[in-house]
Amino acid sequence: MNETLIRALSGVLYIIILVSATLFLNSFLVLFGMLLLLSVYEFCELVRLKKVIPFLVAVSCYFFCTNYTSNSVVDCTLLVFFLLTAVKSLLFLFNRAEKIISPSEKFFFLIGYVVIPFILLAKLPFVETHFNPKIVISLFILIWFNDTMAYVVGKSVGKTKLFERVSPKKTIEGFLGGLIFSALISIFIAIYYIHEPIFRWIIIALIVGVFGTLGDLIESKFKRTAGVKDSGKIMPGHGGILDRLDSIIFAGPFVFLFYQIVNYVS
Repeated sequence: MNETLIRALSGVLYIIILVSATLFLNSFLVLFGMLLLLSVYEFCELVRLKKVIPFLVAVSCYFFCTNYTSNSVVDCTLLVFFLLTAVKSLLFLFNRAEKIISPSEKFFFLIGYVVIPFILLAKLPFVETHFNPKIVISLFILIWFNDTMAYVVGKSVGKTKLFERVSPKKTIEGFLGGLIFSALISIFIAIYYIHEPIFRWIIIALIVGVFGTLGDLIESKFKRTAGVKDSGKIMPGHGGILDRLDSIIFAGPFVFLFYQIVNYVS
């Protein structure tokens, strides 16, 4: 079968499963738990980490934290750990030296870069106390739209490399194009789909555009350090689960933090 067709079919199937499962509470939590385990497996492969303890940590943390959806202490602890990991991930990204990741750093990244982001994504639909799957679906729409328009604009007019030594194909023009178009589509999402303030979703679109791109670059750095092209092979033509979710697992927690701030000041 034609490689382009295989890529298109697997992409469509991925979107159908993701959106349909997200619409219902139980299937949403099960799906994201499964995606978490697959991502843990791929990350352990990338950094050469034995998988038994990471799997136990991931399952325990996910089960415990998703059963305390409104606990502010748990939320605050998760956010602080994630923000510390985000800083360390950015230092890792911008470090020119091909530094060997120590065993303790591998576990630190595992928890803060993979496990906690999935937990915060699973808690995101509950930021308004009741289960609202439209928040997560809207977030995925912004991610997909940003990635698509960044590719289209970059391919058409992109000349200035964004971060060539990590991701040679990304351009500044493509990055700005994705940012602008995702901000525009967020207006339609706010008005016609999620029915929340327009300004809020423009800010969310900017968060997604900036931190989603950084998440993509960070995962590219992990792959570059491991000497591989893809994090896995589970999705024909697309690579692994981390390859598909690298943007949202880094941007999602910042969106969760933004909602916490909005709810606190309102």
